Formats: sequence, C-alpha cells, structure tokens
Amino acid sequence: MNTLFWFRRDLRLFNNDALYQAIENGCQHAVFFITEKQWQAHDVADIQLDLLKRRLAFLGELLATKGIKLHLIDAGDYAGCVEKLADFCEENAVKNVYVNNEYELNEVERDRAFVDKADSLGVSFYTYDGDVIAPPGSIKNQSGEMFKVYTPFKNAWLKEYQDTHFYFAEPPKMHDKIEWQESKLLKSDGSSQKWPVDDETLSHVCTRFIDEKLASYQEQRDIPSIKGTSGLSPYLALGIISVHQLLALIQQRHPDILKSAKSNLFCWVNELIWREFYRHLISVYPRLSKYENFNDKYNAVEWRNDDSDFKAWCEGKTGYPLVDAAMRQLVQTGWMHNRLRMVVASFLTKHLLIDWRKGERFFMKHLIDGDLASNNGGWQWAASTGCDAQPYFRIFNPITQSERFDPDGEFIRKYLPELEKIPAKQIHFPHDYLAKQGKSSSYWPAIVDHKAARERALNAFKV
Repeated sequence: MNTLFWFRRDLRLFNNDALYQAIENGCQHAVFFITEKQWQAHDVADIQLDLLKRRLAFLGELLATKGIKLHLIDAGDYAGCVEKLADFCEENAVKNVYVNNEYELNEVERDRAFVDKADSLGVSFYTYDGDVIAPPGSIKNQSGEMFKVYTPFKNAWLKEYQDTHFYFAEPPKMHDKIEWQESKLLKSDGSSQKWPVDDETLSHVCTRFIDEKLASYQEQRDIPSIKGTSGLSPYLALGIISVHQLLALIQQRHPDILKSAKSNLFCWVNELIWREFYRHLISVYPRLSKYENFNDKYNAVEWRNDDSDFKAWCEGKTGYPLVDAAMRQLVQTGWMHNRLRMVVASFLTKHLLIDWRKGERFFMKHLIDGDLASNNGGWQWAASTGCDAQPYFRIFNPITQSERFDPDGEFIRKYLPELEKIPAKQIHFPHDYLAKQGKSSSYWPAIVDHKAARERALNAFKV
C-alpha cells in the first residue's frame, strides 16, 4: 500500500477529484474515522449520524466493486484521528494521503496536526477543495480581502465562473472487485430511513427537481405546505452529492444559467452561492467556529436567556402557530423548511431575546442537514450579528409570516392537530377566536406579545 484516500464529508465516488487523483496514483485503500466523541462535542444530530452510517455502508460496498477497500477506524475524536492515521500509514507503508479540505477550525487544526506527524513519517498530504466551486480565499474584493457583503461576492463569483461549463467527472479505471464486510460501527437506528442513500435514487431526485421544480422554485420555495425546495441539503452536508454535480446537471438543461442571474431559474443557484459565501467566511474568520459574533459591536447586547421561554420555543409551545408547527417539524423529522428557519430564528433572538448560540446548537442537535458554516451563517443573519445580516430593526411578525406563507393553515394543521378545526383566517393566532367562541383548547397561550417584544428587541439592539 502506497497511496491512501481519507474520506470525510465527501462520501461519494463520482465527481470527487481528490479520490480520482489518489486512484491515478495507485490507491486501493481508503479510511473513514468514526469519531463519536467529536460528533457529540459538535452537537451532530443523531439522525444525521444515522444517514452518514447508512451512506458509509453503501459507499463501502460500492468501492469494493471497484477494488477499493474502505477501512472503518474507531478514533473517538480528532486527536485520535491523527494518532490512528499515523499508525495506519506507518504499519502499511503509506506514503501519500489524499483528502478534500474541511474549513471549520477544529478540522483545520486536525489536519495541521497530522501534517506535522506526516513529515516525520515521510508521508505527503495532498488537499483538494471538493466541497466548493471557488476555493476559500480565491474570491476577493479590490483590496484583496474577503467580501463582507453577499451581493458583491456573488457578482465576483459569477464573473469568475460564468464562462465555466461544469461536467460530470468520471472515475479513472479501477481494480477488480473485492469483498466488502459491513462493520458493526455502522449499525443504523433507522431514524433516517426516509432519506435514500443509493446513487441511482439520488440521481433521479436531482434530475427530477431540476426538470420539474426548478422553474417554479422561486415562487414555491417559501411555502412550507408543499415540496417546493430541492430536499438535497442533507446530501450536500455530507458530500454525498457535490455542488459541481448539481451545476453540471443544471447547465445540461440551461447552458446559460450563470449568465442569467436575474432569471427565475437562477434563484436556486443563488442559494448554492450563499452556501459558498458562508464557507469562505468560516475559513477566513476562524472565530466563527468559536461561536463568536461576526459583528462584534453586538457583543454589548444583553440576552435574556430565559430558560422557560427557551424550553417553550424548543418544544413548540410559544403560542404562535407557525413557530410551533415549525419546531415540531424539526423535532419530529430532523428537517425544517428554510423559510421557517428564518421565522423561528428571528422569534428566538428578537421576540424572546435569547442568544442565537442556543438556537444554533439546538438546530445542530436535530437537523439531518446540520452544517456549521451554513447554520452559523443563517443564525447570525437572523440575529443581526453576522456578516451582511438583516438589520436589527427588521423583526419578522410571526402572524403575518403565517398569513403570507401558510394562508390556509395547511402546514400548521399538519403539525398542530389541536388546531385542526380552527378556521383559516383565525388559525394564525387563534387565541382571540377561541376566547370569543367560549371554546376550551389544549393550545397554549402566547408567551410574549408581538408589539411589546419588538420594542424590547429594538431597545436591546440600539445599545
């Protein structure tokens, strides 16, 4: 054994240039480290770990058909990864290790620690940027620095790539089939069973979204009662599919998509560029991995951090139906509609004046698509503490958001069956209706008044 590939959050065979380079250099072995302690420290959701393990089982079998053996190694945490990988390389005469970069602080420090050991072992460490189109640090403003506003970043990104035609990278010639024996380390609890992990099904999911839903994405993406989004975020988070793959697929149908930034079709591509933006930020500003405000002037905000209010938010018992239904969707399914993520994050940080960090961690503990860069970026955007965040005085009204995006209450009724018989006009804030009707209800009272909460938040952020 001379060359080794180290899988991380890039659990795919196709469109994986780092893996292909390793194979070109004789790679017939790959490793993945099970790091339960690290996952727990990073608040990784159980449902995401189940998806990861199911995908690893599929990937191990797929690699075996190509003559590559996937070694699963229990390392505990990232320090264990460094020690275990060094031992593996020494015991198996590995001289080359290929990886795709990860950009969060702990992951960067892990890789640096291994490089220090690799030098003494005579091992070369080759890194690729397989999780992004633009490597972090490659899109800069005229001063040579990272953009701090999204739109100029997007324009610079497009200028760099609008003439690029993405393609499906095919793997090089591989080896004869070997035997794959699934490890007990990949035991599934079944929580992610509704999310397929095989490439054939995922290929159909991708093409069906682009062929059938992309044109209506801009109009339907904010309506939680319908499947108007792609549903691909869990697969992007684990690198089961790549952003290169998605752009190549879109360009097959719409070759000029990157030159039509004002078209409806571009709307979803814009979300992929937001994803790049947050990855660049977390790479350039490591403090974001430490849960620090991007905009340090908001360090002066005095968060209430009321435990009972936070508990009510977590359990979906705020008395605002759209907020409560969204939180139930998260806890029950491990996923939440993107529009609702903004609504509940705004409610926690502005209406309840609770630190965004508590909400971010709760999301990570439950989301099947949990991803530090995007999760941090989204929460700091909602809390007004982040890079190019919404202004502090923009405070979502959960009632009008409900009226606008769930006008008939279809989504609310799905997750709040106790409101099933409430008329559509009253379901967005049913308390007055129930009182006038003299009806008893198991639905809880609102824990905060919208107008009063808004004034409190404005005063807190004016500091």
